[in-house]
Amino acid sequence: MPFNERHRARGLALQALYEIDTTNHEPAEVVSRQLEVTTLSPENSRFAAELVSGVLAHKASIDEHIRRFARAWPIEQMATVDRNILRLAIFEVLVDNRVPMRVAINEAIELAKDFGAQSSSRFVNGVLSSVSNLTAEGKGE
Repeated sequence: MPFNERHRARGLALQALYEIDTTNHEPAEVVSRQLEVTTLSPENSRFAAELVSGVLAHKASIDEHIRRFARAWPIEQMATVDRNILRLAIFEVLVDNRVPMRVAINEAIELAKDFGAQSSSRFVNGVLSSVSNLTAEGKGE
């Protein structure tokens, strides 16, 4: 699977999560609409949809991790894009476990560079490094 297409699938998932987080749109409709206008392979389209549904299914526990590791930033006041990048990466790291932690963190940093503010990548890296350190100590979920 080419990295580029997998990265694009994560970007699509992030855009869907952003829309869902800022509107009352139905998640299935958002994902479906996003996938209609993409050139992702069927496998990566499924991957993007699974990321969105997985984040939404585990959102409460993921948000608790964000609160724990980004104490200086109340989750409600965090930039919407940063919050959803963290949700996506924490889902991949602590719940999904399909990719190595380093890959999930690097992908999140790249998404932050692509979609976030100038300081987003540093912020995302800092929070995810804390998650990584906890997991490495065997104290994850």
